[in-house]
Amino acid sequence: MAGPVQSIERAAAILRLLAGGSRRMGLGEVASSLGLAKGTAHGILRTLQHVDFVEQDPETGKYQLGAALLHLGTSYLDVNELRSRSINWADALAARSGEAVRLGTPLEGRVLVIHHVFRPDDTLQTLDVGALLPLHASSLGKVLLAYGVTPVDAVLEAAPESYTRHTLVHPEELNRALSEIRDLGWGAEVQEMSMGEAGIAAPIRGQGGLVVGAIGVSGAVERICDTKGRPQPALITVLREAARAISRDLGAARW
Repeated sequence: MAGPVQSIERAAAILRLLAGGSRRMGLGEVASSLGLAKGTAHGILRTLQHVDFVEQDPETGKYQLGAALLHLGTSYLDVNELRSRSINWADALAARSGEAVRLGTPLEGRVLVIHHVFRPDDTLQTLDVGALLPLHASSLGKVLLAYGVTPVDAVLEAAPESYTRHTLVHPEELNRALSEIRDLGWGAEVQEMSMGEAGIAAPIRGQGGLVVGAIGVSGAVERICDTKGRPQPALITVLREAARAISRDLGAARW
């Protein structure tokens, strides 16, 4: 059996590097970060740019992930702009909430985490940028489903997986939860994907008011929720404020 193709491994390493950063990177930064010769890194970047997996800023010459890579299977959305507009607000939300913050968009029937801010403490945490979360069992995903960013019928037809005893897998339960999200303007998952964990999320809107993504706060259920398992009102408030601020930056009218 043939071994791995080195050029593909290097291309994948470059894509992961660009995905993990919060800013564009120059050729020298990419090459030095991965221990590649500049000529090698430049050749791979040019090829990735040719297939729209990487974009180059015409003014600075620096690189970032391209639309074709992050938009596979999605409707139009400038993921790079969404992420760049969200970074400062996501940082502030993590500081105010004391919890981890994630930004998500739909990708091939799941939620792609395009930005992740660690919980502001000294605990060991793993970066989730690039992770794919289930639509029906995550607060980010349920918000995207509720606002029609991705169709709920496809999720139900695929027989949604039950991660815990709290996961919503029956059509009636899930549709009822999505209707409630539309009424409230935010969504939650309480131990639906992992026991002991909970999260809340709110929609991010772009020009024209269409929902283009979601931002969420997640952490231990005892910190996210009260003793009755309901999300803390203070967390909901700061989350929705952040979602509105990002939406305004993206050109959405106030709502």
